Amino acid sequence: MEFPVVRNFKPLRVIPEILRESAERHSELVALQMQQKDRTWLKLTYGELVDKVARIASFYASLGLKEGDRISVIGHNSPHWGMAQLALMWLGGIAVPLDPRLTIHELKRIIQHAGVSAVVADEGYIDDILEISEDVPSLKHVIGMMASSSDDIPSIEEASGNFQPIEYPQIQIDNLAMILYTSGTTGVAKGVMLSHRNFAAQVSSMFAAFDYGPGDIFFSVLPLHHVFEFTTGFLAPLDAGSTIVYARSLKSRVLKEDLLAVRPTVMLVVPLLMEKIVEGIHKEVSRSSGVKRFAFNGLRSISKVGGRKAARLFFKSVRARIGMDRLKYLISGGAAMPRWVSQELEIMGFPILQGYGLTEAAPVVSVNPPNRPKNESVGLPLPGVKVKIVNQNIEGIGEIAVRGDNVMVGYYKNPSATEKTIVDGWLMTGDLGRMDIDGYIYVVGRKKAVIVTKGGKNIYPEEIEEVIGESPFVAEVVVLLGRNPVNGKEELQAIVYPNFDYIESYAKGKNIDVFSDEDIQKLVETDVMKRTQVLADYKRPKRVVIRYEEFPKTTTRKIKRYMVEQAG
Repeated sequence: MEFPVVRNFKPLRVIPEILRESAERHSELVALQMQQKDRTWLKLTYGELVDKVARIASFYASLGLKEGDRISVIGHNSPHWGMAQLALMWLGGIAVPLDPRLTIHELKRIIQHAGVSAVVADEGYIDDILEISEDVPSLKHVIGMMASSSDDIPSIEEASGNFQPIEYPQIQIDNLAMILYTSGTTGVAKGVMLSHRNFAAQVSSMFAAFDYGPGDIFFSVLPLHHVFEFTTGFLAPLDAGSTIVYARSLKSRVLKEDLLAVRPTVMLVVPLLMEKIVEGIHKEVSRSSGVKRFAFNGLRSISKVGGRKAARLFFKSVRARIGMDRLKYLISGGAAMPRWVSQELEIMGFPILQGYGLTEAAPVVSVNPPNRPKNESVGLPLPGVKVKIVNQNIEGIGEIAVRGDNVMVGYYKNPSATEKTIVDGWLMTGDLGRMDIDGYIYVVGRKKAVIVTKGGKNIYPEEIEEVIGESPFVAEVVVLLGRNPVNGKEELQAIVYPNFDYIESYAKGKNIDVFSDEDIQKLVETDVMKRTQVLADYKRPKRVVIRYEEFPKTTTRKIKRYMVEQAG
């Protein structure tokens, strides 16, 4: 079946035109909003936003920046980040977003490779960018977001009041809008070239698939330098006249305060955030009286039978206590969501919808339709996006291929990688999956991660990791082939970073003061071996290895598997 559309597609328009049209239609509505340190709210209407963007673009032009120049923005989510990015696109520039969590050497490599001319930076990153500029000839301008104490560093905040607005040039729909360097789970990052057409197609598809617009509040918690948030949490709501409210922090207390203050209708999340919310709710229930615990568990049982409508009714007060009672859509992407997490969210009436995408697809490929979700899958192809499974095996599993106006132009300065990835107009994702009879997509793992046994059996590590990940003793896990320390033979191993908080509470419940390393090993290993009994014998890890630090991750919290494999 195809994804059910709720309204007509929008015509494809360049990003400045999307902003201009929204400002004309919704001039007095709030576009961007964030609570400041003094607890007052910074609010920008659509009319104010487009005016400031045009003035900042004028400031960029005064520095000699022009259409086609690569310009970077680095900093934390805020209205100023959004204005800086929109202004460079209003000028006709090409955005090269920078991840604030990268090292100075990684930032330098991206700036150098892309030939970045200017960087707009939050105050905490200005010194690093100035240091980089000494060694990178192309980087001629370092600009602050907020007013700076240094006279040498101009800021967009000052510029937005001192320059006259300019019109955007005749930007073509197929012009480059962004070069986005993927953080990568399998190796060195590549610059993904995305055009105005790519973004416009995604915005149009989202508009056709979901019902949002003026009056809706998008609560922004994911980093804007990532394409998932930029496209679906920034451009899409701006196109529809919705309000975007930025979270001040992801610390539990601050996040809860912000949620209660704005009570959003749409949130885009990654699985880790939802895991923490589910765990937080259950922790709060466990501290409650016996009567409340009994009532909560009773409602869970009824909700399982009664379905989504019953769940939304029964657990409304639970959602209201964290400011999530008005949510229409809670869309998870960036990484696979464990099924136990989505099930718990469904039971408590959260409108969770799992999706799937990748940077090269700008980024959404599929998502579960609100009226008929199957969250064990990643949903149906988004309207306007075509998906097929190529080179299927006997189980119907093959590589997921994607086609549509959302598919990237290619990799920057890397034609050979582009040729390998885009074949006859199809984006070869490198992800393995299958489709059910209704057309829902199930991702089973990365093509490069598949383990082939000597008997010719295919093992998908992600399948095993999901089973092990259901253990409360396990925080993170990677399944791979490793050497047996005794006989040197290759064997399937589970590398586990334990959930030390849970282990500590478990120990207290057993009246044990301290767990030794041997105790932790035995506890985790016993539970892992017990849980994996549901798997075929060749899929069961033969050894559990404990590590005492988190796995290295990308900005969307995906584990960098190649680094774990290289470490042995």
